[in-house]
Amino acid sequence: MEYKDYYKIMDVSKDATQVEIKRSYRKLARKFHPDVSKEKDAEVRFKEVGEAYEVLKDPKKRKAYDQLGANWKAGQEGFQPPPGWGAGFEFHTDSFTSNAGATQFSDFFESLFGRGTRTHRTVFQSRGENSHAKVFIDLEDAYHGASRSLNLRTTILNKDGHPLLKVRTLNVKIPKGVKEGQNIRLQGQGDPGFGGGQAGDLYLEISFNPHSIYKIDGRNVSLKLPITPWEAALGCKIQVSTPTGKVDLKIPPCVSSGKRMRLKGRGIPGKIPGDFYILLEIALPESLTDKQKSLYEALQQEADNFNPRVKLEHNHEK
Repeated sequence: MEYKDYYKIMDVSKDATQVEIKRSYRKLARKFHPDVSKEKDAEVRFKEVGEAYEVLKDPKKRKAYDQLGANWKAGQEGFQPPPGWGAGFEFHTDSFTSNAGATQFSDFFESLFGRGTRTHRTVFQSRGENSHAKVFIDLEDAYHGASRSLNLRTTILNKDGHPLLKVRTLNVKIPKGVKEGQNIRLQGQGDPGFGGGQAGDLYLEISFNPHSIYKIDGRNVSLKLPITPWEAALGCKIQVSTPTGKVDLKIPPCVSSGKRMRLKGRGIPGKIPGDFYILLEIALPESLTDKQKSLYEALQQEADNFNPRVKLEHNHEK
């Protein structure tokens, strides 16, 4: 009886995970399906793949196969498993059949696991693969929600089994409160299934278009706000634009450039909404008139006891 290396047939390693085995099975079953494959030995290969998958997908059968597999050699005749070997492995399946006819498991398989019963002939089906795409939105869309029209390219098989590029349009609702990197799942909008199988899902990854004034970090949004030296020194009230509208911001006297002010809960909405941060930056004119220069010189003389670098100089002396 000829030994069958199911791992080789499935094109996976012996330590392959169940996910890897399932992925390989889908790939090979599509490749050798007798209804579409142009391979000369497609039907034989299709049945071999089905048989190998029947063993490797089942942890109990796989473990038994691994334990006994070392005792089998290609071309070995007359080998019989130990008495009672097949106990507990009786199976009942109608999974591995096609329009070409019902699959017959090999003598090798049935010597290990016994003869199973097959109830009826079915057509091979496979669920479509999940698809992934990236959609770019504006920050304001995350605050209010939006709709987007997407053109997606999908490869399908025509009636002759040849790949065909199909373009379809989807109208997608962007929910309020989405954030960068979040995935939106559209059930059944991925790659089509095979043989009437269920379509996969489409996952849309959210990305934000660059904004001219705002920066985004998770659900938090920040803005750099230039202020004049006198506004920083004396304090003031400034009307500031946010994605939800304008707010009146009170700046206290004697603030330094780089001070960060927080507007709690005014970031991107969510169960726990983000915050809106304002980073103050003291700005100077590109040039000064003679009068302005004189005023700054007078201020310099008036505040000659103020040295913002005193801590640096003190540390340097140490």
